[in-house]
Amino acid sequence: MSDAKLIEIRDATIWRGSSCVFKNFNLDIEQHERVAILGPNGSGKTTLLKIINRELYPVVNPGTYVRILGKENWNVWELRKQIGIVSNDLQQRYTPTTSAIEVVVSGFHSSIGVHGVLANRVTPEQVGAATRSLSDMGIESLRNTPLKRMSSGEQRRCMLARALVHDPNTLILDEPTSGLDFAASFDYLDRIRRLAQKGRNIVIVTHHLNEIPPEVDRVILLQDGKIAADGSKSSVLASEILSSVYETPIRVAEIDGYYLAYPGEA
Repeated sequence: MSDAKLIEIRDATIWRGSSCVFKNFNLDIEQHERVAILGPNGSGKTTLLKIINRELYPVVNPGTYVRILGKENWNVWELRKQIGIVSNDLQQRYTPTTSAIEVVVSGFHSSIGVHGVLANRVTPEQVGAATRSLSDMGIESLRNTPLKRMSSGEQRRCMLARALVHDPNTLILDEPTSGLDFAASFDYLDRIRRLAQKGRNIVIVTHHLNEIPPEVDRVILLQDGKIAADGSKSSVLASEILSSVYETPIRVAEIDGYYLAYPGEA
């Protein structure tokens, strides 16, 4: 499995409810790649994330498959050990009274919190690992603090600690700085950069160019359920391409490895 692709999608048709989001869709992402997935609202970013997270499956057709780390069928708990996910949707599913340690420990059980019978399955080893993960995020002091008493940045770091508690090789981040102010955004992006520099697979799903750290070297641009562009940052994050996909004039600036979009001339 070490030589398998991180994500391999072949000829996949994916529906969400009554909408066909992808038709005959193909995508490969290798291990140890650092990738950003970008695109307008409705382009398929969230659906792609749900495919990777095994929440959605393709229509069964000859030659169609979705493989994660070389496997089409995963036990969800085993997959969570391989891939850590941080998303605003996941964060919003936690009740405001859930403490930081409960959030992170729940990562071991792929659950939202550790209530009821799950509480009896929590081991001292899991609590110890969760405490270390909180410490790595600089929020060990918030161990027993409920989410409602944390800042937005602290909440997001708590979710990142949950994703990392298994020490997975792959980290998937959905709109990582959504709802964060400048200080929290810059701190969070710096943490992502350090994780990328340590060799983790990083997949960022975003609306915003400034969320793409310099370490990300490949950008996949989606449009209407298709790949509009796929390649290096410098080739994909070009004014002409973005203006065409977003159907509005866009100019792009690059500063210290970060890309910024701003309105083009009318």
